[in-house]
Amino acid sequence: MRMLITEDEPALADAIADGLAAEGFVADIALDGTEGLWRALHEPYDVIVLDIMLPGLSGYEVLKRLRAARIWTPVLMLTAKDGEYDEADALDLGADDYLSKPFSYVVLVAHLRALLRRGAPARPAVLTADDLTVDPAGHHCRRGEHDISLTAREFALLEYLLRHADEVISKTDILTHVWDEHFDGDTNIVEVYVGYLRRKIDTPFDRRTIETVRGAGYRLHSTAG
Repeated sequence: MRMLITEDEPALADAIADGLAAEGFVADIALDGTEGLWRALHEPYDVIVLDIMLPGLSGYEVLKRLRAARIWTPVLMLTAKDGEYDEADALDLGADDYLSKPFSYVVLVAHLRALLRRGAPARPAVLTADDLTVDPAGHHCRRGEHDISLTAREFALLEYLLRHADEVISKTDILTHVWDEHFDGDTNIVEVYVGYLRRKIDTPFDRRTIETVRGAGYRLHSTAG
């Protein structure tokens, strides 16, 4: 198995590479984000170990560009930072796993083996339906070249519908995943917010992306409608 280690601390990068070699892995090293991105784009790797704090390009930017280029190689993020927001940012951008420094080498190898077992399924970080795009990490929504401003709840509803594009989603499922499983208010709130979304993502563009399926719920179409 071939791995790429993008880490700006040479001693740490060499130690990881030597340890992985003893485990039977082949490891290449990049000491900055620019080289790491180039290698990941042009060389075939089974998994990438990517530090967040890198010279040139940050690990976040490297990961973002890889996913934008539809490179789905599993990525394990490493960072000296230790916080839930750093982890959330990495995972939202398309990382597959996360470890904070200092870490146990035994745990690192276990994480890498788990990633290798799972492989690299295609899972775009940006959700699309025809010319409608939603970037959950950047919290951006666009229709073609037009930016669309959404409230947090509108964004969450649209993201949920996009993740289940072409499926009929019931009001109950929407309430559970977008509001709260213990929500006990008026279920018509879903209808209200679907209306808000339609007025923002469909009406100005003469589209009918979100369909009401009478007696069943709603369906967001992945192709133009």
